[in-house]
Amino acid sequence: MSCPDCFRGGVTTIHPTGTETTIHGVPTYVAQPDEAVTPKGIVVVITDAFGWKFANNRVLSDHLAKRGGFLVYCPDFMKGSALDPVAIGLMDKIIEPTSWFNTIVYKPIWVFQALVVAVPWKLKTKIPATHPGVISFFQALRTSPPPYPTDTLKVGAAGYCYGGKHAFLLAHDKPETRVVRHESQKESTKDLPLIDCAFSAHPSLLELPVDVDAVALPLSVVVGDKDAVLKAPEAQKTKDILEAKGVGSYEVKILQGAKHGFAIRPHPEDKEELEFAETAEVQAIEWFKRWFA
Repeated sequence: MSCPDCFRGGVTTIHPTGTETTIHGVPTYVAQPDEAVTPKGIVVVITDAFGWKFANNRVLSDHLAKRGGFLVYCPDFMKGSALDPVAIGLMDKIIEPTSWFNTIVYKPIWVFQALVVAVPWKLKTKIPATHPGVISFFQALRTSPPPYPTDTLKVGAAGYCYGGKHAFLLAHDKPETRVVRHESQKESTKDLPLIDCAFSAHPSLLELPVDVDAVALPLSVVVGDKDAVLKAPEAQKTKDILEAKGVGSYEVKILQGAKHGFAIRPHPEDKEELEFAETAEVQAIEWFKRWFA
């Protein structure tokens, strides 16, 4: 399920530094590592509800690229139907306490305005409708020439909130999604997984325990103990299931005091929220470095 926290948070004051292009037919924001650095692999960011043009998602992509040494793609998997960031301000107004006058007169208006932007997003971006496009994008990455010289291209998925569900599904490694990799790759004669590993921050829309039980590829998860979507008991259950699969290939970190959305939408003026976001960012970078090595 989604909750109000899926549509709340802060907006970064940092300006993105990457570029826009089209990759395998999908509009994509691209963040590059430093000029002298050969990428360790490709990280595909699967965004929260606010999509590929939301500044927070682009700045996060920049950070992963520069700090991790990855080539980072942030595609428009929602096909132009991402949630308008205006919802962030509206949801804050709706939830935060205010005067009785605002509650009676303005809150109904704010609720209506929020529904106008949220309902179309919800209808157009359901996981069954968008996941085939995610699969196709990763299949194209694997069957096309790599974007930089390598015969062992590494690919990872980083999913946030709504995108966290897609990351889990990719980590299921269903046999029907596998492809024979491009002829330039060392292993190019048999069907292989689309990704080498996945990372998921405060995922939403998970079906427990089935989505967790089916995970077959290395997966790192970070969630807060105050998460209103993946609540503390469910987060602990996710941790128990994944870490029982095998030491080292799976991890779940539960951050004390963190709420849903902390990894992607911290308020720039909130030191604690920024620290939670930094923790998640470092976790993602270290996970990809490990499995891309």
